[in-house]
Amino acid sequence: MEHVETRWQIREQGGDPRRNLASQPVAGKSSTTVGSGVKVVFAVLAVSACLCGMGRAVAAEDLVEHGRYIFYAAGCVSCHTSEQALAGGRAIATPFGTFYSPNITPHREQGIGSWSQEDFVRALRDGISPGGGHYYPAFPYPSYTRMTGQDMRALWAYLMSQPAVARKNRPHDLPWFLSSRSLVGGWKTRWFRPGVFAVDPTRSPEWNRGAYLATALGHCGECHTPRGVLGAPRPSQYLAGTRKGPEGHEVPNITPDRETGVGHWPLRGMSTFLATGRTPDERYTGPLMAEVLGTSTMRLTEYDRHSLAIFLRSLPPIYHDLNSRFDPFADSAYFE
Repeated sequence: MEHVETRWQIREQGGDPRRNLASQPVAGKSSTTVGSGVKVVFAVLAVSACLCGMGRAVAAEDLVEHGRYIFYAAGCVSCHTSEQALAGGRAIATPFGTFYSPNITPHREQGIGSWSQEDFVRALRDGISPGGGHYYPAFPYPSYTRMTGQDMRALWAYLMSQPAVARKNRPHDLPWFLSSRSLVGGWKTRWFRPGVFAVDPTRSPEWNRGAYLATALGHCGECHTPRGVLGAPRPSQYLAGTRKGPEGHEVPNITPDRETGVGHWPLRGMSTFLATGRTPDERYTGPLMAEVLGTSTMRLTEYDRHSLAIFLRSLPPIYHDLNSRFDPFADSAYFE
């Protein structure tokens, strides 16, 4: 007990316990042996602390690397890059006006560097800006809302690791009656349903992974699904193509309909297309889709491309001839 009391006294007196303890004799051992033992203990503690620090660094690197994969799976590059990577300014022409993508680099004034991680998650999940304003659904948060929290946080970590670019955001060019973001709140009340992707336990892991990639990360429906007069995607026509997609281009039907869709494509042919842009009839996709593939699906793993193909092939075939004369008045769903 004598030595225990001495150690407590050393601590209370404010001495250096490492130096003083090393000088205290222990029965049956020399002071040199005790000193060596203490040094070993502190060496072990130092190594442990170093390893813990390395573990945190590796975890951070893993998070950023995971975010990099999510970044490409979510197709962020093609929309948010005009002249400088992720600095925004790309024009996206739609039937409702021209939208200009924002700067999503870590620049504090012009980008999203002043945002918190919670601000970022809220933007993806709810379509709400840090200031409380509603985002236009040209930002595909109606799909991104299905992302898992883990993927959102990883994407945030990756974006924050990128170079900051001081490029000002360009205001959207919209008709006067669409310039109020308060109107978007009413639109969201009617057509936007936030929530994380729900796994279907009756389906295979590959199907669920493909569904997550298509409906959440890849947001395929944002371009490939026709919209009603107020811009809401028409669920009954999911992925059936549209005559007036982004930048006024026709977007094809990618349901398994054999006449107007891709039902004649074999599963392997679909996977090959996602990896190369080459269709089963040895043709190549157009420039806009080639850009999407090059900055997204071509960077996915083979497993993910196969899973996406499985999901797309499982959808109900929808006959939608984009070359026929379009009569919106014949389809009541157009006004939904």
